[in-house]
Order: sequence, then C-alpha cells, then structure tokens
Amino acid sequence: MSEENRHEAEEVRELLDVVADRIPALLKGLRDVLYAKDAAENMADAVATFYKKLVEAGIPKEEALDMARGYMINLRDVLSSKGLGNIELDKRREEKEED
Repeated sequence: MSEENRHEAEEVRELLDVVADRIPALLKGLRDVLYAKDAAENMADAVATFYKKLVEAGIPKEEALDMARGYMINLRDVLSSKGLGNIELDKRREEKEED
C-alpha cells in the first residue's frame, strides 16, 4: 500500500470514528425529542383536533376514528423502514450498561 493510500485510509478511519461517536448521540436526541411529554401532548392535541374536525365536517365517527388512527405516525415503523428501528433497543442496552 502506498503512503498516499495509507494516509487516505487513516483519514477514512478517523471520519468513521467521529461518525460512530456522534450518530448514536444524534439518534438519542431525536428519540428524546419525539418521545418527550410535550411531543406526546402536541400529537394528542393534533390527533384530537383532526378527529373533531372530521366529525364536524360530517364524516361518520367510526370512519373519522380510522382516519385519525392513520393520521398518527408510528415512529418505530418509520425508523424501521430507514434501518433505524433499533433505537429503543439501544436505549435499553445503554441503561443496562449504566446499572
């Protein structure tokens, strides 16, 4: 391996080390924001308002309920589709390691 290739390999290794350090913290921060009490309250308010407006517009209650359920985004499904579905498992693993 040439000196230039070794230097490039070292730069890539350093970059990957930085990514490995920062990505878990970024995902944890995202999880904390999305699962925070305020976020839950805001989502509940949004879903309730959506349901109420559908019923007021004349949509049958059962149909409005189904639509409101569809309105809620299941974050785990979204993250899983992006290959990030293990965030909750990682959180549990971190908590066990801290104990």
